Amino acid sequence: MRYDDFHRRSIEDPEGFWGEQAQAIHWHKAPERILDDSKPPFRKWFVGGLTNLCYNAVDRHLETGGDRLALVAISTETGETRELSYRQLHREVVDFAAVLVALGVGRGDRVVIYMPNMAEAVFAMLACARIGAVHSVVFGGFAAHNLALRIDDAKPALLIAADAGSRGGKVIPYKPLVDAALAQATSPPPRVLIVDRGLAPGGSRVEGRDVDYATLRAAHAGTDVPVAWLESNEPSYLLYTSGTTGKPKGVQRDVGGYAVAMALSMWAIYDVRPGQAMFSTSDVGWAVGHSYNVYGPLIAGATAILYEGLPTAPDAGIWWKICADYGVRTMFSSPTAIRVLKKQDPKFLRQYDLSALRYLFLAGEPLDEPTASWINTGLGGTTIIDNYWQTETGWPVLALMPGVEMKPVKFGSPGLPMPGYDLRVIDEATGERVPPGTKGVLVIQPPLPPGCMTTVWNDDARFVSSYFSHFKALVYSSLDWAIQDEDGYTFILGRTDDVINVAGHRLGTREIEESVASHPAVAEAAVIGVADEIKGQVPIVFATLKQAASDAQAQHATAGEMMRTVADQLGAVARPARVYVVSALPKTRSGKLLRRSLQALAESRDPGDLSTLDDPNALEEVRRVLARGADAG
Repeated sequence: MRYDDFHRRSIEDPEGFWGEQAQAIHWHKAPERILDDSKPPFRKWFVGGLTNLCYNAVDRHLETGGDRLALVAISTETGETRELSYRQLHREVVDFAAVLVALGVGRGDRVVIYMPNMAEAVFAMLACARIGAVHSVVFGGFAAHNLALRIDDAKPALLIAADAGSRGGKVIPYKPLVDAALAQATSPPPRVLIVDRGLAPGGSRVEGRDVDYATLRAAHAGTDVPVAWLESNEPSYLLYTSGTTGKPKGVQRDVGGYAVAMALSMWAIYDVRPGQAMFSTSDVGWAVGHSYNVYGPLIAGATAILYEGLPTAPDAGIWWKICADYGVRTMFSSPTAIRVLKKQDPKFLRQYDLSALRYLFLAGEPLDEPTASWINTGLGGTTIIDNYWQTETGWPVLALMPGVEMKPVKFGSPGLPMPGYDLRVIDEATGERVPPGTKGVLVIQPPLPPGCMTTVWNDDARFVSSYFSHFKALVYSSLDWAIQDEDGYTFILGRTDDVINVAGHRLGTREIEESVASHPAVAEAAVIGVADEIKGQVPIVFATLKQAASDAQAQHATAGEMMRTVADQLGAVARPARVYVVSALPKTRSGKLLRRSLQALAESRDPGDLSTLDDPNALEEVRRVLARGADAG
């Protein structure tokens, strides 16, 4: 099979191509129509088909692979490893579903899940899918404010939370964050289900609202909970992502299209088949965690490996030990993680038998060539493959396909278009395709393939305005700059909007600005992302004060308070790396903040055309404070 033919057919004959791929999953009722794109940019895949994600991930493997290893949940934080066969996973999921039903959760209800990488997080996701509830997993590192925003948008019937998470041996109690979020929320759920790990003993419980999972599970264990057969285009889950406004966007995924995309990607891209093991180091709260910690491997009948802990504890060989212990065929991680390991002794790469590890896929941020070369040399026989995608797409847009045909790796490029993605690089001003080697905006010609978002939750208008309104032609804008070479390989150059990528976590600068500005001493703030050796990008703040600080010490204290405000409101992941206090922010004469010029100066680059600058002194002051050093950081 040739990649070129495979991809071409997916573009030229999408109904024929995807109709064949749909045969890889179980349909309770076959689709009546493969594609309905009569109302662009909206489209529906496998119309009229009835299926279920939980059934495809668990139940259908029981007859021939029930004793096969399904899930391995490893925590170096608690020292616990759980290994579950497909039969054991089925029992856990059905018992969890019985608890949900007992709490009144039903088809179409939303359930917010606030848990770290633990086995019960997987059980909860699959249990929601089983009964037709729509889960929304919120990253455990997010603070109460972020959680409250997602609660108010989803309006859940239930929130499921662990008592605590742990990071580097430091326990992070979740229950106080949940309580604070529900106090802020205008649409709090009537019930909170607590999965108690014993990490935060003595936590408070709200009478009549908070219930204990272990108690309810014991009461309902062994109950049979049938699968809810859902029409292919019903929502399966929501996953919130940052945008250019303070309000996060609820990416809505379907059921049938997502299952088919997962089934295809597992063999064609990741080259993983039934009985083989895949280890994704992502958090379940992110898109990769949904697709390749949970749904993808299980739909494929493979072993999914879930890890809670640092990549360097108990030592920098822990990930490679896991790969050796379970014969991992394909691993999925991020460039940031590899840059962290790059600072460790390379002996850890040679300490374990990694002969089964065929591929290491890296995504979430651009993969720089030095990092790719280092891990490529260190792992020897393992092929390093970059891949590019977004929360919105749910699976890779650009990659290589060793399961179809292994094309050459080009370090610096995530590769070639995946099936169903009709990609173009176009001119920002004219919307016309640009020649190879020319910078432009990466766009996708509709219809979006199966597995991609169907809309923004409860906001079709925002779906259109956020992704399809940037050009005269109706195309999906990735909001990323790119270049394509003569061979069709794409190179990603960075964002066109005010979203930054911190260690693979997308953060809206507007959201951080609003948080900084909530400090009573702050008059105005500008947040930019700057290059960082480890994390790819980090946020830094330029802020003006309502009243000038009395001295340098007071200014430093106020800057430190800004950093704590962001961490308290948005979580540690959004904490600014540096804060600079200035007397004025550089703006155009029309009042527009010159964020790109600020970014250029912070990265020691040319700030560009400053002919529209209102006050040249403001930019000169920025130069001086950058030379002097941050007020906090």
